[in-house]
Amino acid sequence: QIVPVKVDNKSEPAEATSVATRLATNDKVVAILGPATSGVLKATIPVVTKNKVPVLSASATADDVTVDEKGVREYVFRTCFNDSFQGTVMANFAAHNLNAKKAVMLVDNASHYSKGLAKNFKETFEKNGGTVVGQEAYVAKEKDFNAVLTKIKGLDFDVIFLPGYYEEVGLIIKQARDQGIDAPILGGDGFDSPTLVDLAGKAALNKVYFSNHYSSLDQDPDVVKFIEAFKKKYNAEPNAFNALGYDLAYFCVDALKRAGEADPIKLKDAIASTKDFKGVTGIITIDENHNPIKSITKLQMKDGEQTFLKKLDAK
Repeated sequence: QIVPVKVDNKSEPAEATSVATRLATNDKVVAILGPATSGVLKATIPVVTKNKVPVLSASATADDVTVDEKGVREYVFRTCFNDSFQGTVMANFAAHNLNAKKAVMLVDNASHYSKGLAKNFKETFEKNGGTVVGQEAYVAKEKDFNAVLTKIKGLDFDVIFLPGYYEEVGLIIKQARDQGIDAPILGGDGFDSPTLVDLAGKAALNKVYFSNHYSSLDQDPDVVKFIEAFKKKYNAEPNAFNALGYDLAYFCVDALKRAGEADPIKLKDAIASTKDFKGVTGIITIDENHNPIKSITKLQMKDGEQTFLKKLDAK
């Protein structure tokens, strides 16, 4: 029997450290599912390593979550793809699907997420024979991006890569279209929010493409079944976090069965050897860096509506 012990880390590193200590030492859990974000998860790493309890996240995407300068973090795993993978996939999409030769990047230089995606987009785009003709910066919580967009407008480019979150992305897209910048705009999972439409307006959200972990528009039978069950229980449409969390729980259970007993060290080894686990966000195989080899979903915005393009293989 699985007995969940639910605690709130308040999305704060200090609280996450305290909570993880309690779970590992007092509650004697065999695994910790979460935290959801990279910085908070990293705060638990010394605790789980010392107490030899695996921690798994469904949504901590920073590249250095599972590895550091010394190598792989033995007790840390994730079931979502990392930031660099998104940058790579979208660079390949720009080159191969949109036939782009020249790109501009607009990056939040204070965000590890934004910089991580941009770095890998640039590397892959250039490997594909493309050129990044310009890179400009913006600051989170800004409202007026017209000055930097005027700079970009003067360049010769085929696509804009905009790795960021919907709060800024929505306003940037609206202001870019208002300036007559009509080029395709590409990004990552930070685009995924209904608020994007509120900020940008439906008319501006055309030729906008982004990568994500999951889409409710996917017609895969397992995805359809999950959506129906979720709607029946919660009377709401499941988002990517719901799907990722669902997979995380069953992923852990699958490893626990293969471990043969409720032993954290055996469970850690079973997680590390996971191959072809089928979840609603894709088929997961854990690689040598404790990252999943899995598919990524590609979406397009048309008149403010998300449309499902396809799942792309990790390889």
